[in-house]
Amino acid sequence: MSATAEAMVLAVFIVATSIWVGGYSAIVVVARTASATLDPAVRVAFFRSLGRAYFWVGLPALIIALVTGGVLARDLPWDGLLIATVTIAVVLLVSFAVAVVQARRMTRLRRRLLESPDDEEVAEQVRRGSRAAAGLRALLGLLSLALVVLGAFLAV
Repeated sequence: MSATAEAMVLAVFIVATSIWVGGYSAIVVVARTASATLDPAVRVAFFRSLGRAYFWVGLPALIIALVTGGVLARDLPWDGLLIATVTIAVVLLVSFAVAVVQARRMTRLRRRLLESPDDEEVAEQVRRGSRAAAGLRALLGLLSLALVVLGAFLAV
């Protein structure tokens, strides 16, 4: 690949990675603020809309970052560092898919709780689901940061 083509791939990689990590970081801030300031019914509608919008920005950015990262790493030897990077990338993609399914489930549960606020079983499911969602968001963030760090080591 020519130096110009490689520079263009690198630029796309940097932009896509910035969108994924920056968007993900922004969502964490938005989620905390929305949870502290919005009524439950409004919060459910807000996060449903936010999740759908972010899906169409975040997922393409993640895929583009992984593909362009793969192109940039194409000539690297398959050593432990590259294998770890690829493994974390796959785990990140799988975790993102799980997060999408979990977010849809939480939306349905929160709607049920709004319809029946005295249903303790649903309330407990929402509490457990919220804790699981927080853990999943943390995992996605850690995996994303790990890929950035591993990518930096691959680049040198």
